Amino acid sequence: MSMELTQQEMHYLAMNIVGEELKEQGYEFLGVNSDLKKNPQFVALKDKTIHFVLVRAVQFPDDPALFDQGLINKMIDHAKAREAKLAYAGVGLGHGADYGKPPLKDQAYTQVYSGLKWLL
Repeated sequence: MSMELTQQEMHYLAMNIVGEELKEQGYEFLGVNSDLKKNPQFVALKDKTIHFVLVRAVQFPDDPALFDQGLINKMIDHAKAREAKLAYAGVGLGHGADYGKPPLKDQAYTQVYSGLKWLL
């Protein structure tokens, strides 16, 4: 019987999804932080501008588009102080056959990801 992905494993998976998008869009990674309690997850450079990207993984019924406004306010201040842009990437993850069920190790998964949401 397969085990559910841990919160950290879901976070890694979400970071891979977002990281691939950033790479495809031509971002150069300056820093990657996979710790759940450290922000931002990505520090990237594009067009001579620094970009901070916050990544959050959730599973149904949580909405990947929702974020912690207190954290966002802190990150906006952090980005402004460094003349950087800030984006949020919420990734919803579920079981491959039924999004309403949790994702399982070594099995297909479903993702709900609407791309980067630019906040600054």
